[in-house]
Amino acid sequence: MEPPHTRILIVDDDEKMRLLLHDVLSNKGYETLEALDGVEATQVIQSEKPDLVILDIMMPRMNGIEVLRQLRHWSNMPVLVLSARGNLEDKTECLDLGADDYMTKPIEMKELLARVRAVLRRTTGEKPLSGHSQFDDGYLRIDFDTREVSIAGREIRLTRLEYVLLQKLVTNADRVMEYDQLLEIVWGAGYQDARDSLHHCVNTLRKKIEPDIDEPRYIINLPKVGYRYYLNNG
Repeated sequence: MEPPHTRILIVDDDEKMRLLLHDVLSNKGYETLEALDGVEATQVIQSEKPDLVILDIMMPRMNGIEVLRQLRHWSNMPVLVLSARGNLEDKTECLDLGADDYMTKPIEMKELLARVRAVLRRTTGEKPLSGHSQFDDGYLRIDFDTREVSIAGREIRLTRLEYVLLQKLVTNADRVMEYDQLLEIVWGAGYQDARDSLHHCVNTLRKKIEPDIDEPRYIINLPKVGYRYYLNNG
């Protein structure tokens, strides 16, 4: 069970879905809040600051993608998208905007609860790296206390998943990190089949840190094995 008073905002215009999620989450000790559209969701997020948002996409007045886009301008609050739209374009857009996970309806409640636990572990259970205050190889610099990341002196903005993935790669620089190892460390247990999500996250990360996305120099893929961060040697 999660720590007491873990609050989850359910954003969905379907009353039956909101009730179902409320019952399932409440039975596991979570406190729930509800919003029936995107406009109400942004108001509740700003006033109540929940620990996690479960967000539908297709809603009146303001859809879930616009909610996520606005939210990411001022907050890294964790978001799990739960939508009937399962096409790759929607999933890619939500992940690019900083969603922590994406599930397609209909869903198995056991899987939903596992995903909720995984997102909360990643976001509320993170601790500063013991013995490390920063990483700097002359090109990439990470301040682990403030989570500020800069490339050649220029600050860049990363999503939570991008930051945690980069952190794990650079603190194991010049070592190969296997796919399943990265998935378990960054996404959590039960994500061994989510390699597409890993590859997508690496691709978006490369766009932000690589000088040439077509010829990556720092985050290198070893096909069928894993990824490796190569230290900048000038």
